[in-house]
Amino acid sequence: MGDVYTMTVDEYRGSPWWKRAGYRLYRHPIVMFGFGPLYVFLISHRFVSPHSGGREKLNLHLTNLAILAIILIAGATIGFKEYLLIQLPIMWLSATAGVWMFYVQHQFEDTYWREHPEWQYVAAALEGSSYYKLPKVLQWFTGNIGFHHIHHLSPRIPNYNLEKAFKENPIFQHVTVVTMWESIKTLSLKLWDEQQQKMVSFRYLKSLRQPR
Repeated sequence: MGDVYTMTVDEYRGSPWWKRAGYRLYRHPIVMFGFGPLYVFLISHRFVSPHSGGREKLNLHLTNLAILAIILIAGATIGFKEYLLIQLPIMWLSATAGVWMFYVQHQFEDTYWREHPEWQYVAAALEGSSYYKLPKVLQWFTGNIGFHHIHHLSPRIPNYNLEKAFKENPIFQHVTVVTMWESIKTLSLKLWDEQQQKMVSFRYLKSLRQPR
């Protein structure tokens, strides 16, 4: 869901202890929003995916070269230590904010989850992505990405027209709305329960006395 690995309740219960422990660690807020964002943007995104096309590979290599050039120039002018002291906090904050934005817009209680034969593009866009209702200032700083369901339905709509599309099309207004306060509550949602068709917390497992 939203590039965040999510296990179902049955998958989790049927997994060996070490896999369950690893999943709990992976879904812990300190890993998800602390170390995770830095790993994703500093390490993972610097390598080519086996499924990448030729153009994507070229763009990645050019980006890596540009980053390397910036680091070398900055290191030679202001010093590598000074550069890292400036850049790392900025990168961590921005990476964490980015991961958080995409996390809460997919990991809400009644999100959309279907097997591939039953999966539908429009339903996944409108039901699997939320409208993250932010204060106007944060909405501007985040490029209107809170209208995530519209972006998924039609990625070609420029960010400055997403709010307009939302107001002019009633279908976009009948989706899950997540406020800033409600988004904090999504941190407790860790597993997808196929029986109830919703996200649940680890605490929910305590209520399951018998194997399904």
